Amino acid sequence: MKHRRRNTALLLLSATLVVSAYVHALKGADARPPTSRPDPAAAPSGSPSDSTGAADPVQAARSALDEVGPRDGRYALAVEDLTTGHSVTHGSIEERFVSASIIKVDILAALLLRAQDHGTPLTTEQQRRAAAMICFSDNVAAQELWIEIGRRQGLDAANRRLGFSPAHAGQRGVWGLTRTTVLDQLTLLRRVFTEDSPLTAESRAYARSLMSNVFEEHDWGVSAASSPAGSFALKNGWLPRETTHLWVVNSIGMVEHGGHTLLVAVLTDRQATQEAGVSLIERTTTTAVEALTGGS
Repeated sequence: MKHRRRNTALLLLSATLVVSAYVHALKGADARPPTSRPDPAAAPSGSPSDSTGAADPVQAARSALDEVGPRDGRYALAVEDLTTGHSVTHGSIEERFVSASIIKVDILAALLLRAQDHGTPLTTEQQRRAAAMICFSDNVAAQELWIEIGRRQGLDAANRRLGFSPAHAGQRGVWGLTRTTVLDQLTLLRRVFTEDSPLTAESRAYARSLMSNVFEEHDWGVSAASSPAGSFALKNGWLPRETTHLWVVNSIGMVEHGGHTLLVAVLTDRQATQEAGVSLIERTTTTAVEALTGGS
């Protein structure tokens, strides 16, 4: 399990600075859009080997993932390289998994859309709750924001705007048990990390900043694929199921690897322990990212 050690006091200061930066951004202090990335919707999922005989990175990634083991329970992976436009999927990509705490990114996106619609920035209290929900995975803060966005009806409305599939709509029950697909999670990451989004540049920057400042005990998962000098931004989810005593373990986010910027979503369930789920996520993520970027 890979951790990037972060001083807790500095993390709290970072969260405070994120809130301050968000307020200034909405006032127009820095309205510059992020660096333009290729449009993932228009990018090819792969290309045949070129005339030099170079291996197709998509096929290389799929072949490498086929060889990863052991792999207990279910899993689904989706990776998109924003630098090249290549993408790869693997596992149970059309099946639904329990979200656990990765849904907190979706709740944040719904909250930001709601603020945009009202033409007002998040209040100080909303910012405090958002930072607690994403950086520390605080469930009380998530519940409070869940109520603010209009619960299930509000989330479904936001997800239609974000481009989620119908598989995510019309569910009931508590937010942590919402079922999702890995492809919908990749869609959510595109809305947070690219300009192809109903979220404004300021809203996207705010969400990315929170995901870049998660508590050090929560920075496992897709971050394992980032280069030593590369940055990452993520949100993880983990939940033991009372009926089976098996674990749901998920991780979604952005990693920088070998000069590439990649979006990664991995969902797992029926894991014997949380550690087993984390290991599966980190092995498959690292395998896919290294193969997709040519081992750079």
